[in-house]
Amino acid sequence: MDERSTDRPAIKTEQRRGSRFPVVVPVGVKWQELSGKTVKEAAQAKEVNAQGGLLDIKTYPGIGRQLELTNLLSGEAAEARIVAIRRSKQGAFMGVAVELLVPNEAFWGVNFQLKKTSAELVKIEQAIKSGSVEPSILREFRDAVDYVRKTAWAVQEWQERQLQQHDPQTVLPLLIIERIRRATQLNKAITTDLAALGVTRETPGIDEFFRTVGSLYQRVADLFRDPHAETGNSPRTGRMRRGG
Repeated sequence: MDERSTDRPAIKTEQRRGSRFPVVVPVGVKWQELSGKTVKEAAQAKEVNAQGGLLDIKTYPGIGRQLELTNLLSGEAAEARIVAIRRSKQGAFMGVAVELLVPNEAFWGVNFQLKKTSAELVKIEQAIKSGSVEPSILREFRDAVDYVRKTAWAVQEWQERQLQQHDPQTVLPLLIIERIRRATQLNKAITTDLAALGVTRETPGIDEFFRTVGSLYQRVADLFRDPHAETGNSPRTGRMRRGG
């Protein structure tokens, strides 16, 4: 078995065919030694794209050798080969670069696809900026992209915390904070539309929106109701409340 410290001294330069995205994907790696012995090793993909990725692995065969990779989250398998050993300028091991024999975006799982989609949305936003698009539409698109990116981040965080055996439930409060921020943003935009007469009594959906806002207001108001109001003392101000 080729140990990392005894791998080939010549390091092939890695030639990438696309941008890689940072992810954390547990991978099972299997290959055959020259003696015919089958070797299995656990690894973790750190940067990936449809063509391949960078693996953090303790033991590996030489450059050019073929491997069988298994995504331990999905169970999907793919054939690959080692194309380079990446090292820092100081010579420290950084990972093993592998190339999938058949490019496959789906192999690395949902985290990679979310990262890639988010990056593509940002590119679309930049392209739209260069055109003659109504500013309000561009702003709406930018806000939507921002929301998608943050939600995609939450999905990735959930999976990564599961992998690291951390409590993934800690992601949920962050989603609630983002939802409140987004709702506040939307309500400000609707307020602007109302002021500009862009919303009328005949606007489709306005009835349900009115009922929803009323119900939401009552529930949010409960959060701010002062439990000491009946005695007339407010712990927030330290002064007596005036009567209505």
